[in-house]
Amino acid sequence: MKKVKATKKTVVKKAAAPKAKSAVSPAKQIDARIKELGDWRGETLARIRAIIKQADPDVVEEWKWRGVPVWEHDGIICTGETYKAVVKMTFAKGASLGDPAKLFNSSLDGNVRRAIDIKEGDKINDKALTALIRAAITLNTAKRAKKK
Repeated sequence: MKKVKATKKTVVKKAAAPKAKSAVSPAKQIDARIKELGDWRGETLARIRAIIKQADPDVVEEWKWRGVPVWEHDGIICTGETYKAVVKMTFAKGASLGDPAKLFNSSLDGNVRRAIDIKEGDKINDKALTALIRAAITLNTAKRAKKK
């Protein structure tokens, strides 16, 4: 009788296929969220979006983290999360930004982020928010320039 030598089978794992991007653009997803909300939160998110786009016509809109509108220019400027009682604008590098108009009213203890919670009936200070958005863009572009 012949002895057969046992061999280990080599298992080759296939690389995971990249996740397909949604066929729906981030801009259309944000449009849909605004429409879906259909209340003061949708109106507030639309107003914030308009201010961001006016402050930076080159802003890139993204849809991340299972449904959060994100605005970017050489990095994240801010997000636009919607909750039952607030629309929250979280600035990714908010702790590094000056806030002379005292818009930041949430996440004040963090080392990096700062946020603005907008409640139903709150007025948005367009001028101060525009300045804050532009400061975030300046910070992003300055950090990107240093990396080059």
